[in-house]
Amino acid sequence: MRYSKEMMKISEELELKNGYAVIQCVYNVDGQKYEGIDASTLDRIHRKKIDISDAIYVVNINGYIGSSTKKEIEYAKNNGKEVIFHEPLN
Repeated sequence: MRYSKEMMKISEELELKNGYAVIQCVYNVDGQKYEGIDASTLDRIHRKKIDISDAIYVVNINGYIGSSTKKEIEYAKNNGKEVIFHEPLN
């Protein structure tokens, strides 16, 4: 996760300053390897989090959006969820 530390700080601000309940999707902050966990498992978990959320907040620092996040954005939109971007899209 390219911006995991930034994501944690943004989540804290969204909760403490804005009163949002944030379900974070931050893993591997210290470069830890997860044995036996594949991408499909993480995809399924993230879709469940989207299902129970009103919106997703995309941390697109310097305009970067990874391929997994792009899939999550599409899933959210297809399921009527609001998509909020940290930085304006170019």
